[in-house]
Amino acid sequence: MGLILLYLAVAGLPLLLSWASNTPPRSFSNEIASGLGLVAFAMILVQFVLSERFRTVSSGLGLDRTIRFHQLMARTALAFALLHPFAYHWLPGPDRPWDPTRQLTLTSDFPSLITGILAFVLLPAFLLAAINHDALGYKYERWRLLHGLGALLIVALLLHHALSAGRYSADPRMVWMWSIMAALAVFSLIAVYGLKPAYQRSHPWRVSAIARLAPHQWGLTITPDGHAGLAYKAGQFVWLNIGHSPFSLYENPFSISSGPSSGADMSFIIKELGDCTSHFDQVKVGDRSYIDGPHGTLTVDGRPEPGIALIAGGVGIAPLLGILRDLVQTGDPRQAVLIYANRTRDQIVFEDEIADLSGVEGTQVFHILQEPPEGWTGLTGVVDSALLDRVFSDDRLSSWVFVLCGPPRMMTSVEEVLMACAVSADRILSERFQYD
Repeated sequence: MGLILLYLAVAGLPLLLSWASNTPPRSFSNEIASGLGLVAFAMILVQFVLSERFRTVSSGLGLDRTIRFHQLMARTALAFALLHPFAYHWLPGPDRPWDPTRQLTLTSDFPSLITGILAFVLLPAFLLAAINHDALGYKYERWRLLHGLGALLIVALLLHHALSAGRYSADPRMVWMWSIMAALAVFSLIAVYGLKPAYQRSHPWRVSAIARLAPHQWGLTITPDGHAGLAYKAGQFVWLNIGHSPFSLYENPFSISSGPSSGADMSFIIKELGDCTSHFDQVKVGDRSYIDGPHGTLTVDGRPEPGIALIAGGVGIAPLLGILRDLVQTGDPRQAVLIYANRTRDQIVFEDEIADLSGVEGTQVFHILQEPPEGWTGLTGVVDSALLDRVFSDDRLSSWVFVLCGPPRMMTSVEEVLMACAVSADRILSERFQYD
């Protein structure tokens, strides 16, 4: 809530300064038009901070919620920006002597307007490209580069338009505000694409183990190279770069499947998805790696609930296995239940280890398959209300914390079932990673 209030305060700052400028008021529609433009530009500048993986920003909400908020605010800013010119009630032409405050007229100086017109055209195209970047066929790395450059171009156009054509932005205080906000937006890019990689370069990792765990799934372990490693919580994730310069864009988010109590090495379960993960058969022990993290709030550290329900689908087992491993390694007294759903048995990873973990007092494991082999004695079907009723008593549903990770459709359906069973939202932890 604090971050949302701060966001609203920053987005509303131009309105406060315009009100304090003591500029004679115009018609209501013209003031609304100016306000829409001011707020839209402020929101666009704040977007840079929301999208750049700053842990001080996302630590409370979780990175996925921060990014989803970024997506929502981008659409809102676009709506304000598109309404901005059409809300004006104005008489075109040069300034009139009887209208010194330009209450009736707006500038017709084309160089002042052209940057705003270009931004007006580019902004919706930019947002649509971001929403549909998967359909465009761009690799993630290329899309990320184009996204960043496009955002910088739009901000440069809007900054020129605001300072040259804006009625209120000519106020010195507004000039300073826009200059500072634009500088912070640019600095956020410098921090992510320059300062963070420089730190990563001085804190490299090495691939110490890699093996195919199941069809299209790999197990990877990295070891800190010349430093103590990373302090993280079980269930978190990092952005991992293998075999490329830390200043490159070749990095992807992967959940950590090891527990922090197991030592400095960090392990992952990675599914081939057609991007850089399709080349994991070329990764070799000794390859240099870099990480940005830790990120994420999918962790049960410090939670007061007496029990922990872990519900995984497919490769979503990675962070939940890290949590379960850490619970066992630290002797955590809380009860734990793992439900691990897959389509076929050969997709199950670390089956023997999970069986051993299920033998620890207070820990239960349930495998469920959609297409079970002959002789399968475990559960069949999907994770639904019948399964949850079978595994969790009313007491568990009313007091445990539920941690979900898997395909978005599975998580959505399980969340709906849990909420129908009166499980409060604060006891349902999940993370989705779909970025515009």
